[in-house]
Amino acid sequence: MENAERLKNARNSLLKLHKTLLDHERRLYEGMNGPVTPGQFLNILLEDPDFVWLRKFSTLIVDIDEMFAQKDGYSVETVELHLTKLRELVSMEDEDEVFRARYQAALQQDLGSASHQGDLRGLLFDE
Repeated sequence: MENAERLKNARNSLLKLHKTLLDHERRLYEGMNGPVTPGQFLNILLEDPDFVWLRKFSTLIVDIDEMFAQKDGYSVETVELHLTKLRELVSMEDEDEVFRARYQAALQQDLGSASHQGDLRGLLFDE
């Protein structure tokens, strides 16, 4: 598989993982604080420090989307850089202990997130 195609597929898989992680975190939040509207939850995601760890996923998705949207194309090196970032993210190589702990907990508590994590790892590490 060409790396640009691998990155596109991995980006789509990352988006699914991100969605399941958001849904999981929302269930936990609402279980403790009561129901919130989608708009309220969006504000919570953006402002509450407990949700900062999820921004690593959304930021990487946006970065990849912006790369593919460039009018003058993208370089092989940029594709490789994003694949490396994705591999580091799903391997939990980040030095941020809070990120690792929250990500690992979500994967252990939510079967959907664990499944998407496995799919993404398969795309990124199968040669």
